[in-house]
Amino acid sequence: MHDGHAAIDQARRWRPDLLILDVMMPGPDGLEVCGTLRAESRLPVLMLTARSTEDDLLLGLELGADDYLTKPYSPRELMARVRALLRRSQATAAEAVTAAESRVFRVGALAVDAGRHEVRIGERFVECTPGEFALLATLAAQPGRVFTRQQLLELTRGFDRYITERTIDVHVMNLRKKIEREPARPAYLLTVYGVGYKLSDAPGGSGAP
Repeated sequence: MHDGHAAIDQARRWRPDLLILDVMMPGPDGLEVCGTLRAESRLPVLMLTARSTEDDLLLGLELGADDYLTKPYSPRELMARVRALLRRSQATAAEAVTAAESRVFRVGALAVDAGRHEVRIGERFVECTPGEFALLATLAAQPGRVFTRQQLLELTRGFDRYITERTIDVHVMNLRKKIEREPARPAYLLTVYGVGYKLSDAPGGSGAP
């Protein structure tokens, strides 16, 4: 990426698993980019810098960087830091899923009971396949957050042996038929074009039951 503006745009568009930022990038510098993206997500951020003073390091960490690597560095050290951050991020996600297993998620009239494996719209129970339920529960645990198809694929793989990115689209289509008043104009299960899907954190309009 050529500058800070491009970094922000691409991170928002592609939702990478991890972001490596150079503090001295043109436009908004790496620290500004980190602060902007950290306000929007928990995307792991590794900062690269020629600055090694304690104040510089603390500023980066205060803005939300997960790790800091000063120049010069070896490619092996960089990859070791990247792998460590990805392991930590995956462990955190797994802990969140475990903690969510007994929770009931409510968004508007939609209720997803992870413990009972039940979905309701108002007082109406909705029958879901294991794959559909896993996808809906994943989205309901973090309403408003956009998930890429690849992220949903990884988070729901254990519930559907043959799941693919195309399967994600099919699950979304089927879920809309089950939970939306107007599946063609969804109020809950929304497409974020070029990125993936999210569950609305404020469903409304004619598509809501």
